Amino acid sequence: MIGTLYIVSAPSGAGKTSLVRALLAADPAVQLSISYTTRPMRPGEVDGRDYHFVTKDTFEAMRAHGDFLESAEVHGNLYGTSRAWIEQRMAAGDDILLEIDWQGALQVRRLMAEAIGIFVLPPSIEVLAQRLTGRATDSEAVIARRVSAARAEIGHVGEFDYVIINNDFEEATRDLTAIVRAVRLRLKAQLLRHRPLIDSMK
Repeated sequence: MIGTLYIVSAPSGAGKTSLVRALLAADPAVQLSISYTTRPMRPGEVDGRDYHFVTKDTFEAMRAHGDFLESAEVHGNLYGTSRAWIEQRMAAGDDILLEIDWQGALQVRRLMAEAIGIFVLPPSIEVLAQRLTGRATDSEAVIARRVSAARAEIGHVGEFDYVIINNDFEEATRDLTAIVRAVRLRLKAQLLRHRPLIDSMK
């Protein structure tokens, strides 16, 4: 059986990471792909759980070796997704979730056209700015740059299959969970899982 690849993208501050964590808690059948990054570790983050934190030289060597399914530079930092891990887990029938930006999503979908793209939007740019300020991890200049980048990122929403507006977190979590459940109920997926049963009833 081949697993499904889900790609969740959003501008910084839209609540993507919190939604992904809620989905993983609600549906243990979904596994999160841990990206590699060159950005500094933030307080509370753990290497190997939140990201694989590596130096720029290590990242560039991995990219040159073809280790990444996709890679991108975001806000001056490099991010990449392990190609081998994704392929191995999907071949085993696991559903995999990628939490990456729109650039990475585009690269992945060029290679894996059946991947399901989900874009998370904030209820407004003003709310987005408030959320970024509330993190208290970035300077005003960085926040202004992220808000500006968010407007450009939102311009790519049309490249995705589903859109979730994260105004109410509980509702947005239900929406994300519903997408995963709906994809599993597609005919192709159900035939792979239950062909003997379906054939027996014809």
